[in-house]
Amino acid sequence: MTTINNIEDLIRVLGDNPEWAEALRLRLLTRELIELPEVFSQFVTQNGQVFERSVAALEALQRDLTPLKDASARRVARREAPLIAEDLGFELVKVLRVQEIGELVRGKDTSSVPASTLKSFRQADIMMEARDHEGSVCYIAVEVSFTVTGRDTGRATRNAGYLIRFTGLPAVAVVAGLYHDERIKPSIESGEVFWYQLDSKRFELE
Repeated sequence: MTTINNIEDLIRVLGDNPEWAEALRLRLLTRELIELPEVFSQFVTQNGQVFERSVAALEALQRDLTPLKDASARRVARREAPLIAEDLGFELVKVLRVQEIGELVRGKDTSSVPASTLKSFRQADIMMEARDHEGSVCYIAVEVSFTVTGRDTGRATRNAGYLIRFTGLPAVAVVAGLYHDERIKPSIESGEVFWYQLDSKRFELE
């Protein structure tokens, strides 16, 4: 016979007889409470999958929208080309076409420049010919994105460097957009590139 005189005796007996502990648990707890850990685990698993799918869908949508936003930003920047030149203290002469950019390269020694880089140079977002306040010709290399990143600053400075190399004239690197990544702030503050913020109201006309 098992004698139980206090709570310690009860705990000891239940420890020695697991089936008694289970029977007591079933008597004291409702089935819903007993199954709650398993139900919660299933809920987390199912909703975790839904959350992951939602995140993946949002990321895919962002990837799809980015080219459209960048294309819109480039159209706005082209319309504001005279203002970009003016902010730099220059007067816009013309925005160069692809063929005109190619003419700047024609006849130059490009043996050390990869063909893919030359193609990228000719496909620059915006290349401008301008004049300074003394009437001297200079060039402006502009890279445009809805949100400007380090990729844009790299392309702009590279293109400005090639303009100097191919023409022997001064060139300025510019990045234009509605926003810019904070990580390019040092490049802007150092004068490596010039930041031109597009007017958000111009996007409404798109």
